[in-house]
Amino acid sequence: MDADFWLQRWREGRTGFHRSEVMPLLQKHWPSLGVPRGARVLVPLCGKTLDMPWLAAQGLQVRGVELAPLAIEQFFAEQELHPQARETEYGTHYVAGDIEIIRADVFAIDKSLLAECDAIYDRAALIALPPPMRERYAREVYGALPAGCRGLLITLEYPQAEMEGPPFSVDEREVRRLFGGHWDIGLRERRDILADQPMFSGQGVTALNTAVYALRRRDA
Repeated sequence: MDADFWLQRWREGRTGFHRSEVMPLLQKHWPSLGVPRGARVLVPLCGKTLDMPWLAAQGLQVRGVELAPLAIEQFFAEQELHPQARETEYGTHYVAGDIEIIRADVFAIDKSLLAECDAIYDRAALIALPPPMRERYAREVYGALPAGCRGLLITLEYPQAEMEGPPFSVDEREVRRLFGGHWDIGLRERRDILADQPMFSGQGVTALNTAVYALRRRDA
């Protein structure tokens, strides 16, 4: 699953992963993390999510990372924001107020930019990646975040054999295997959402849960 796959999805408008509203699970669980105002929060594979303006409205500095230029263009246009752009060795930075989006491959980004982040919000990044890439993502992206970093991770759980991802099923055992070595992990909520997701049931998926985890980095 390379860069061209996602660029093509954006060009064709096949972006069913984009929500037309702020994620309710973010609004419900983010306050419990205790991330202070002024902190910088990383939003990997951010697309044009409305969760970024919501996080900025909580007094946070938002740093999104997105590969698709079209997603970034649409985000700023739809939010009626006029970003300042600057080129760097690792990608183009677009900044408008408290929101910065870096157009880059998340695996190629300067690790110092990750080390500056006090928090991470991951709704559609981990579950967008197949197993080998999840291993690399946990090692290279989460692994570059500093000690004390707090995060909210939202995953999906379903019988993987019943549907070809993305989004992929990532169960609790895998979350703990990927992150348990360096992160404290707390399951905050698991709920059955199959009845509300006709895309999944229409493809023959027989069970679908979403799970929410609170993370805190023990060491770096």
